[in-house]
Amino acid sequence: MLALQIGNEVKVSEVHGMAQRGGSVVTHLRFGKEVFSPLISPGQVDFLVGFEKLEAIRFFHYLKRNGHLIVNDQEIFPLPVFLGKASYPLDIISYLRKQTNRVHFVAALEKAQKLGNPRVVNMILLGVLAQYLQISKDCWEEAIMKCVRPDFIEINKRAFEEGLSWVALSPS
Repeated sequence: MLALQIGNEVKVSEVHGMAQRGGSVVTHLRFGKEVFSPLISPGQVDFLVGFEKLEAIRFFHYLKRNGHLIVNDQEIFPLPVFLGKASYPLDIISYLRKQTNRVHFVAALEKAQKLGNPRVVNMILLGVLAQYLQISKDCWEEAIMKCVRPDFIEINKRAFEEGLSWVALSPS
């Protein structure tokens, strides 16, 4: 909505896989003056937003050399870990920091819970991302108003602000 609002073409591709059973959801979002395909090739992503640390590692190869990696500092154990057939990697943060100096770990779930709604993790991460895009805050807020149900606009705006302020206070 935001990209369309400012006059860009937008292409989106989303793969849900086994999301209903705890699997991942992968979304490619491309916007610009002219966009031909929704899919982004490995090594070409400007901004990779991971809602969980292990997911960030799984899709890190999509990030371009000087791209930004924004990661929710949350661990969601996949089924093999729960079954004891695999272990959750302990060194994800240090591994990713060795791969790029443009990684930002955000305690988004913790911040969302403090705001009173764990569902606004996405909006906190979006606020962090907004710091790197040359789009006015008014445009972001207008998109929030258009995309969010009226009863949840205020909490989503507060979560977005939380993300905006996090970047300014916590560079990685």
